[in-house]
Amino acid sequence: MVNRRRNGSRANGNAGRGGVKKTQQQQQRKRAPDKALREPAIFAKKSGSASDTPQDKVTLAQARRGTPAHRPVRVYADGIFDLFHSGHARALMQAKNVFPNTHLIVGVCSDALTHQCKGYTVMTEDERYEALIHCRYVDEVVRDAPWTITPEFIKKHRIDFVAHDDIPYTSAGSEDVYKHIKEAGMFVATQRTEGISTSDLITRIVRDYDVYVRRNLQRGYTARELNVGFINEKKYRLQEKVDIMKKTVRTVEEKSKHLVHRVEEKSHDLILKWEEKSREFIGNFLELFGADKAWHMIQQRSGRVLQALSPYQSPHTSPSTSPTRGRSTSPVSHWPILRFHSPPPKAASVSSSEGGVDDDDEEI
Repeated sequence: MVNRRRNGSRANGNAGRGGVKKTQQQQQRKRAPDKALREPAIFAKKSGSASDTPQDKVTLAQARRGTPAHRPVRVYADGIFDLFHSGHARALMQAKNVFPNTHLIVGVCSDALTHQCKGYTVMTEDERYEALIHCRYVDEVVRDAPWTITPEFIKKHRIDFVAHDDIPYTSAGSEDVYKHIKEAGMFVATQRTEGISTSDLITRIVRDYDVYVRRNLQRGYTARELNVGFINEKKYRLQEKVDIMKKTVRTVEEKSKHLVHRVEEKSHDLILKWEEKSREFIGNFLELFGADKAWHMIQQRSGRVLQALSPYQSPHTSPSTSPTRGRSTSPVSHWPILRFHSPPPKAASVSSSEGGVDDDDEEI
């Protein structure tokens, strides 16, 4: 049991030491990308690599398995990198990740060499250098890189492998400038990003030249700065005014369409509300004046009208002048009755019985 414990403790100690070494290597590997994200890449010295110690040759199999932290695989990728775009960044990302432990060196050709071998560039060499050192995948930038990679250049910068797309690059009278690198077994291929390149971007600018000139004139650039003649400047100014007018007319048209649409919606809502109210009114009307109630209401109304038009009845307490009349022929007047006495008759009427005097004569 003691031996086992001792052996176990030794084993654990060895494992602990190995664990410490692995942890240090992992920390060193983690520090490199963190530093690359915080700071720009460095420029290579003209004398080449700063280390004077001899560098062992690394085979492709060894590089793919992974090298020690103090000995990264030095991969070189070169180019012009004019109008730095996503295609360039993707190629450098592949070159950086081609091996587990990679130190990526990027060579950028100068303006003089590029104009001589390929053509005029949009960006200056200093602008292209600055674009490369701020790419997160780049560890070191070589300024004024050669057009063709020579053995002296490889030895100077201690390059293990060269990364580029596998399409033969014909230039300077050569069918493929990377042919000798491929024959030496130092070439690693990256995939080209389709649909974007510096030539495509320049083609877009040339195709839409008028649009860009008008935009820059509007932003305050002078015609001299844009290398535009007097007549072309006036033409671009006029086109800009016409476009502004067209845009204004289009805006007014869209607003009018929106207004008409809103009016149509409002009218539709009003029609719906009117239909609802009309149905409600008709329903209420039918409830009040339906088939059963209409005739009853008409009879009631006609009775009230006839009663209003008929003469008033005499009150039961009023005296009648004739015993045979029970209803007065005229409506009862509320005004006081004035009685006028007629003059006395010329001859008194003599009653046939007993020569008496009439009642009327007696009143008179």
